[in-house]
Amino acid sequence: MHTRMRTIIAPLAVLPLLLGLAPESPRATGAPGPGDHLAEVLAERTTAEGALRHLTALQRIADASGGHREAGSTGHERSARYATALLEAAGYRVSHQPFTFSHRETTAERLTLTGDGERAVPVRALTYTANTPPGGLTAPLAVTGSEGCAPGDFAGDAYRGRIALIARGTCTFAEKAAHAAAAGAVAALVHDNVPGDTPFTGSLSDPDAGVIPVGGLTLADGHELAAADGATVHLELEQLAEERETFNVIAESRGGDPDRVVMAGAHLDSVREGPGINDNGSGTAGVLETALRLAEHHRGGGATVRFALWSAEEWGLLGSRHYVAGLSGAERDAISVYLNFDMIASPNHALFVYDGSEGPAGSAAVTEHLVMSLAEQGLTAELTPFGSRSDHAPFVEAGIAAGGLFTGAEGLKTEAQARLWGGTAGEPYDPCYHSACDDLGNIGHAALAANVRVIARTVGRAVWHPEALTTAP
Repeated sequence: MHTRMRTIIAPLAVLPLLLGLAPESPRATGAPGPGDHLAEVLAERTTAEGALRHLTALQRIADASGGHREAGSTGHERSARYATALLEAAGYRVSHQPFTFSHRETTAERLTLTGDGERAVPVRALTYTANTPPGGLTAPLAVTGSEGCAPGDFAGDAYRGRIALIARGTCTFAEKAAHAAAAGAVAALVHDNVPGDTPFTGSLSDPDAGVIPVGGLTLADGHELAAADGATVHLELEQLAEERETFNVIAESRGGDPDRVVMAGAHLDSVREGPGINDNGSGTAGVLETALRLAEHHRGGGATVRFALWSAEEWGLLGSRHYVAGLSGAERDAISVYLNFDMIASPNHALFVYDGSEGPAGSAAVTEHLVMSLAEQGLTAELTPFGSRSDHAPFVEAGIAAGGLFTGAEGLKTEAQARLWGGTAGEPYDPCYHSACDDLGNIGHAALAANVRVIARTVGRAVWHPEALTTAP
């Protein structure tokens, strides 16, 4: 999952509403249609065991490719070729959609608290940061005491010629950097909003957003530096830039109505720091296994079903943005719904469903259907805002009905959520988020099984009548 901004979890007060959404059964209101039958068959045949076979393959690919599957790398290309071979063998019309992006490789990231008690402070350069001058820059800190999401957070001249220290949360890193730069700051340091042993990885999402150097810190180091407001630090951040090519994998069913398209997607790329088996091998495996089982049990007719495995999500949703930007008006209008699956097997999982109530028309109904599908397994969902962290965002911005599942990233599980779903309160949903340990041992099998069934059931229901998915159940 791309780290533009922290997801804000909807309050648990929504749960009584959600619990009332699911009828006893699709058959309770009358005779089942072909969509109901296909949904039941796919939910039974699309399993976590099948998804795990794909996750094992992705782990092997990462192991043979420098430990990661980053966009533009051998690991990503091998992952895409693996998926392509399976989808073509299943009978899908598969295409690769190439695009270029500005790849960055960090060559320097150092922060030193100077003066008495001088010490090195761990820092991570955010992707697309501006570089510091050769040899770095030395300047006093100026603490915002806020998340830096509005120009008023940087009022006056307190930041001119200084390095702004900002809390992570709610808005994008690019917005924080822009406000700090407008106030005259020469650089910005963003500290995490949850505990952790290492600085977070993040991106400004666009090369043009690198107006000043921006680095990430741990929560503890951020608080320590904030307590030393006015202290002087020496900062060195440098990234080399080069253009690289990567590609999306698009697989389309044969024989469906081209004017009614159901899309399901997940990003295939990982961060450079690890193999990305939960983020987002899990979503990829769920989408891929659903596509394979659909090909076995559906021989055409109804809507066109289009599966997408996006590249360069971790660089700013670049693959999905490239795809949506290239759609004609007619192609955009033909997409009935887009379903996004990013991190569906976090080991300390939540069961989040994106809240479509403020999304394009039909999105609220998609939310209800996904909640209902979890309820059919005896599971309770919690709503979370769409936000702009994953590949649903370009579709939402284009006015396409959307929805999706998410089991949590770096956020901390609450006591109420632990009572609801098990796991450990006060710990991250995914303790290996964007880390080398995001491997096969980082998969929550119960979450994977539940969410794979939801993906399969939802796609099955939508094949014959996609408009039903965007109509309240």
